[in-house]
Amino acid sequence: MTQPLIRPATLEDVPAIQAIYAPYVMTSMATFETIPPDVAEMRTRISTLLDGGYPVLVGEMDSRIAGYAYAGPFHRRAAYRPTVENSVYIDGTVRRGGLGRALMEHLIVESAAVGFRQMIAVITSGPDRSSEVFHRSLGFQEMGKVKSVGWKFGQWLDIAYYQLSLGNGDQTPPLESGSAAPS
Repeated sequence: MTQPLIRPATLEDVPAIQAIYAPYVMTSMATFETIPPDVAEMRTRISTLLDGGYPVLVGEMDSRIAGYAYAGPFHRRAAYRPTVENSVYIDGTVRRGGLGRALMEHLIVESAAVGFRQMIAVITSGPDRSSEVFHRSLGFQEMGKVKSVGWKFGQWLDIAYYQLSLGNGDQTPPLESGSAAPS
């Protein structure tokens, strides 16, 4: 397997991003969406993130997009602007090959560089602990769990919140670009 190329996403990447995400919606509990967004909806989402100054990355392997990651608003109210929520999705054919880690390491660095100070991972908490283990390995700390907040595949789902301080964390105010995220 070749080393992944991590680069900023563009709107031209949206069809590949949508194709990676759709199977997660249909077959996994990694997302609470139940109907996969089409390419047009995904284009709107990615465009909104890019226009808001949020980092959106794709990972290429063997000259094709095999994963993506982004930091988006944790909440919409103004005081939350320095805090982002992360997401990372990898094509099923290359999972567990290091692309997710490479994308997240770049996402963490880029999020701090533009002024965000906290990153939150909202993870479905269940029998499959791989996402929790993955985030812990990147330095995230568990902050708490919320029971039975999602219903998918005929069952109640819990979520766990994980947090990582970025840059100087809460030791200094956020940089202007991180505080300028949309409200």
